[in-house]
Amino acid sequence: MLLDTIRNIAAVTVGFASGAVVSGAVFAFISVIGVVPRFAQKTATQAHAKIYETALTLGGIFGTIIGFTQIRLPLGTIFAATSSLLIGIFYGALAMSLAEVLDVIPIMTRRGRIARGIFFFVLAIAIGKMLGSLLYFLMPGFYDANAM
Repeated sequence: MLLDTIRNIAAVTVGFASGAVVSGAVFAFISVIGVVPRFAQKTATQAHAKIYETALTLGGIFGTIIGFTQIRLPLGTIFAATSSLLIGIFYGALAMSLAEVLDVIPIMTRRGRIARGIFFFVLAIAIGKMLGSLLYFLMPGFYDANAM
């Protein structure tokens, strides 16, 4: 009995510490690639960068709490669709920021000898990602919402 309690406390402690390290690394990564300053610069709202950073942090905390608890928010389908769209936009922007920082697109255009049409290349990647996500969530057998 006591040994089981000690094991459970150790498991919770290790799990919490691991989650804290991983989330810290993700937020550090987002900070290093400069997503927030880049968004603020592109939208000409540099004065509100602190609000963006706070919203990003609170969103991560809130998302983690919702993801690991059985809390259900009865906000409806429209809210779910809107928040899914916003999450997708964020992940797309994060991926593009990473690609920009690592100069992936200029390297691909040089190696692939792509002189024109880079817009369509990037658009094809984005549409492919979107279609893959839609297939994953809408096709039976890919995702079981009841398993959660």
